[in-house]
Amino acid sequence: MENHPQTKEPQYGLVFDVKEKHGVARLGLMVNESWNQDPKRTVFTLARYKFVAKMLGGRQHVLEIGCADAFGTRIVQQAVGQVTAVDFDPVFINDVSERANPHWPLNAFVHDMLAGPVPGTFDAIYALDVLEHIAPDQEHLFLENAMASLAAHGVVIIGLPSLESQAYASPQSKAGHVNCKSGETLKALMEEFFHSVFVFSMNDEMVHTGYYPMAQYLLALACHRKDAK
Repeated sequence: MENHPQTKEPQYGLVFDVKEKHGVARLGLMVNESWNQDPKRTVFTLARYKFVAKMLGGRQHVLEIGCADAFGTRIVQQAVGQVTAVDFDPVFINDVSERANPHWPLNAFVHDMLAGPVPGTFDAIYALDVLEHIAPDQEHLFLENAMASLAAHGVVIIGLPSLESQAYASPQSKAGHVNCKSGETLKALMEEFFHSVFVFSMNDEMVHTGYYPMAQYLLALACHRKDAK
């Protein structure tokens, strides 16, 4: 261990030990934008990842669809065995690769979910802020390709901004949003694929079971696949 500056309280020497082991982490492209433009939005995003981590804790092989810069993915990694992260945009996957930390190994690669399933089998799949970018006439293809990689006992979490929230969203926030949903329509869509669907409301960083039309964000947790053998 190298010598480092002596802090006023000795326990804070740990920060230099971690710096020596990991370096100083860089923000990803997406979180860098929110942290510099609207810092509180970063908290909202990370809270969604914490929800996923708590719901999927103990799962062994998890797939994230639409990982973008995968900055929040580490929160899920902390709770599960392994995460595979895909995104259809090479710019973001390149960013993930450039910031890779060998102490937090992540299998991240380019994949377009509309083009076909991700190879392999996963006991959980999640997609945050993805479905609203999928045209309504392609949402079934998107979900069918996702489910093709899901184990029979697997769990899926889909998170997206609520339809009602879009009247108050900033132009940057709602850019590309072509398929936001109400709580009831999200539940109905997921019930086409699963016997059990639980929809949660979210306002800022708080996840709750409140009135769907007043939610800024929705999270659907689904299990018991209808086509499971």
